[in-house]
Amino acid sequence: MPTGERSATSFLMQAPRFIGSEIYRRSRYGSKHPLAIPRVSLVIDLCRALGWLPDDIYIDSPTATPEQLSRFHDPTYIEAVIDCEREQRTTEAYKARHNLGANGNPVFGEIFRRPATACGATLLAADLLRDGGKIYSPAGGTHHGQPDRASGFCYFNDPVLGILAFLDQGLTRVAYVDVDAHHCDGVEDALADDGRVLIASVHERERWPFTGRISDPDRHLYNFAAPRELNDDEFGWLLHEGIVPAVAKFRPDALILQGGADALADDPQSKLSLSNNAHVAAVLALAPLAPRVLVLGGGGYNPYAVGRCWSRIWAALAGHEEPDLLPANAVALLDEITWSHSRGRRPPAHWLTMLEDIPHAGTIRQEVRALTAI
Repeated sequence: MPTGERSATSFLMQAPRFIGSEIYRRSRYGSKHPLAIPRVSLVIDLCRALGWLPDDIYIDSPTATPEQLSRFHDPTYIEAVIDCEREQRTTEAYKARHNLGANGNPVFGEIFRRPATACGATLLAADLLRDGGKIYSPAGGTHHGQPDRASGFCYFNDPVLGILAFLDQGLTRVAYVDVDAHHCDGVEDALADDGRVLIASVHERERWPFTGRISDPDRHLYNFAAPRELNDDEFGWLLHEGIVPAVAKFRPDALILQGGADALADDPQSKLSLSNNAHVAAVLALAPLAPRVLVLGGGGYNPYAVGRCWSRIWAALAGHEEPDLLPANAVALLDEITWSHSRGRRPPAHWLTMLEDIPHAGTIRQEVRALTAI
């Protein structure tokens, strides 16, 4: 066997890798922001408590450089974000031109380094996946970022940068699937007209940014704008009747799955009704369809729901067996969470003792079935 084939085969046989960073443990958007909650750090801690994250699997994320970010983002905008971190303030010009310090995109201590670290992880993952494999980066998934402005809590757009990195390697078919409650407008705006890219999104129909209503299979664009109260069975219909056939037909060289946890019934920022079983089902159905798989995080504003959902995603991707009940050290991590939202004052028992949500089965409504008739 040629040396190149041996190295590719060797990598494919390696266990999936997890990219994280300690920056998320100490960085917050602000005490009253929806993202003032533990997310990535909690997932890392839970997975370590369960014995799922040995040192040889975990990779500390680099920080993307301004040059790397400029593959998609305007250098003037990148410099504005750096300036906001350096000065710890915005300006009226930055607010008006770049949305920095405005519309839910605050200036905070690590306004450049935190999102640049998420982008660094995605870019590193694309490089490590050259010969195949699976990588999880829960800090990624910032799918609203625009070339010259922050949008929807997203300062840079790491999914776009990751897709471009795969294309720059010479890959000709990259599939991007997004199950966040909010439509991936930044990704669609950037890449919907690139015939090498498939974009599929399940999102809440009447939810900001109020985009993602049109599908165009000729452009490999599939938008499933779902009604409120979307249940697990309805998600399963969209997954197996809509997304999986489209991705399988596309035969991707690489797949990026954005696993936003704000589509869960327990999340305060949407009106969808999924359990985290839906996210696990998406990983299990889609990961076998490409030789290179990168799974990202995304939205999620209930720390109990995010931590448990994203830990389950890692278990599904890496093949770990989940316990029926969490061990004491994992329960202690969840019990230590302080969440000022009304739902956090009396968390139900299963938020503290189990990773798996109670399934949210239900009737598949005709309006959901109709979404796959494209």
